[in-house]
Amino acid sequence: MDVTEVLLPGVGLRYEFSTEEGQRIGVVARRTGDFEFVSYPGDDPDEVRLLFRLGPEEADAVTEILGAPRIAERFADLTREVPGLNSGQVEVTASSRFAGRTLGETRARTRTGASIVAIVRGEDVIASPGPEQQLRAGDILVVIGTQQGITGVEHILAS
Repeated sequence: MDVTEVLLPGVGLRYEFSTEEGQRIGVVARRTGDFEFVSYPGDDPDEVRLLFRLGPEEADAVTEILGAPRIAERFADLTREVPGLNSGQVEVTASSRFAGRTLGETRARTRTGASIVAIVRGEDVIASPGPEQQLRAGDILVVIGTQQGITGVEHILAS
């Protein structure tokens, strides 16, 4: 699918694409953090119909909903393309000293070189978790790195 990116000076960026059914859709990413979803009902690119607006928190929620299933798929594709790069899943057990503590406290990336790119928590996926993200028993961490790095994350969380 081709996505066209258009700079809107003073406003932000507009991304445009056509659906499989031929409908032209646009997403305006405003500098304020808001997003506007628009459609183009005719052939005139200046004829625009606002479908809906999302604030930053709403956009984050939609991103997690739509992006979560695809994150693991894309990382799997990436690891097939880059020799030596692997993906793994590491569980935070109830006995882990990091259950109830933040991701940053593990210092996993610094210590192993592996990156924790998502946390699967029940039915939810936290994509690109920050160091302030609290870990809970039962969380599954999606880890990208060398096999040695992934094993290192397992050892850290098992301690």
